[in-house]
Amino acid sequence: MSVLSDLISDLKTVYHLAKPIRGDSHQERLENFYRTQSTDYDRFRRRLLKGREELYQSLADGDSNGSVWVDFGGGTGSNLESIADRLSKFSKIYIVDLSPSLLEVARGRIADRGWTNVTTVEADITQFLPPEGVADIVTFSYSLTMIPEWFAAIEQAEQILKPGGMIGVVDFYVSHKHPPQGWQSHSFLARHFWPIWFATDNVFLCPNRLGYLHHKFDTVSLTEKMGNLPFLPGFKVPYYRFIGRKRAKT
Repeated sequence: MSVLSDLISDLKTVYHLAKPIRGDSHQERLENFYRTQSTDYDRFRRRLLKGREELYQSLADGDSNGSVWVDFGGGTGSNLESIADRLSKFSKIYIVDLSPSLLEVARGRIADRGWTNVTTVEADITQFLPPEGVADIVTFSYSLTMIPEWFAAIEQAEQILKPGGMIGVVDFYVSHKHPPQGWQSHSFLARHFWPIWFATDNVFLCPNRLGYLHHKFDTVSLTEKMGNLPFLPGFKVPYYRFIGRKRAKT
């Protein structure tokens, strides 16, 4: 694409990010938000959503031969591009999302790349069970902040994971005023500004998701960083990468 066409694509995406979101249900609101920007989604989000590649590469580097991976809120399937050379070792990968428009892009990507073991599923994350009954890896890439029943989504992930299975989450967040020792503390402005900013797009930032993940799973790694925002030089939004392991049954 030319520089001009790239700019036009970005401006279209920014326009759709700013327009009011309509719909009576969560799925209707998601589709209203994504339908008009699905074709430009990946290019713009690549600069906005940091840490995805590192998360997926870390999870794919383990002993995953024959494993089942469920990507909750996987959208267009772009999360899998960074591990395309390792996808064949998984027996099945499910991209689960509620947006038909994003899943249509994912199906095109799957066909173009010849990913025969990757399947899209239009389903409520809090209700989805893989046909195998269990999964070895579950991921949420910038999706937990858009799920109203996020605690139920985390519990569903725990339910379908095998004991010892891995969960990976990357997302925006803000810290508690007094976070646990060793965790980052954000300023008063950051803790109040970013939740208001993102809520216009039904993206709800809070400190509780990270705390709940830490409570439900054994923490393997936690990285907290600040990411740049397109068209807003000098502005940085907090995000985290969490990898946890399901505890063995006692």
